[in-house]
Amino acid sequence: MLDVLSDVLSRLAIKGTLYFRTSFTSPWGVEVPPFENVARFHYAARGECLVRVAGSPDIVSLAQGDLVIIPHGAGHSLFCAATEDDAILHLDRVIEESGYDGDGVLVYGGDSSDDRPTQLICGHISFASDARHAIFERLPPYIHIRNYGESSASWMEATLRAIGEEAGQDRMGGDLIALKMSEVIFAQALRTFIESQAAETAGLSGFADPHIARALTAFHKQPAAAWTVESLAREAGLSRTGFAQRFAQKMGVTPLQYLTSWRVQLAREALAGGDVSTLEAAELAGYGSEASFARVFKKDVGMTPAAYRTSQA
Repeated sequence: MLDVLSDVLSRLAIKGTLYFRTSFTSPWGVEVPPFENVARFHYAARGECLVRVAGSPDIVSLAQGDLVIIPHGAGHSLFCAATEDDAILHLDRVIEESGYDGDGVLVYGGDSSDDRPTQLICGHISFASDARHAIFERLPPYIHIRNYGESSASWMEATLRAIGEEAGQDRMGGDLIALKMSEVIFAQALRTFIESQAAETAGLSGFADPHIARALTAFHKQPAAAWTVESLAREAGLSRTGFAQRFAQKMGVTPLQYLTSWRVQLAREALAGGDVSTLEAAELAGYGSEASFARVFKKDVGMTPAAYRTSQA
């Protein structure tokens, strides 16, 4: 399963960015605006806070050691229990009032001497502008993983501590180390979610299913091969009917629909580079006919391969 996830994350050109560490004292509240093509994350290294994500009626209680991921870049608010709604300020205003210049720790909030500060590690993962895959499209508005460092084994807890020490410090290579570690956190969090019961309702549990995962791994290793439901079923160790039913139940699409979607994504990636022809993109996606590839591509993307390449130039 991780091979498939690694292939997807690599193809969609994820890139980590840490945008602040915090020391928030009560009362405090920050409104983070929405961003396209990013997934936001917040890890509570010390203390706790509440999180409200646009599009969700929930208020998430983020305890020390918890991680929350906002996979679609939705606007959200971070605040303490003592903060009224009208005291939650836009991130730009918080940065201005705190005097934060992008280095070190964002210090903000009240002057409560008896309240230990909430220390968050906050960052985002950016994707290519045309990135598409079921793993991202079907994720809920937020993913809350409790006791993240502990549940992800000791090496992840050490990674989180290292990010806190590296981010914003004036040490050689510190920023790069922190950024790469943030990408590791994102991949690990996705794996944790996919392996959880919550993945059933999102149509993502097939990635953790041992039979379907074998078929997906084989396909991702050779996406242009002449795959059929029968050949995928053999990889999965199931009958054709059993595999097709199991795949649709756990993935929410048929095997061939999944294949087509990923092949078109590979073609989009190649065409966006501008240095391949439509025929070369068709061959890369496993289509022997340029005409049939063009029909499938236009149905999925809404324009011809040639027009898409021009639009991405």
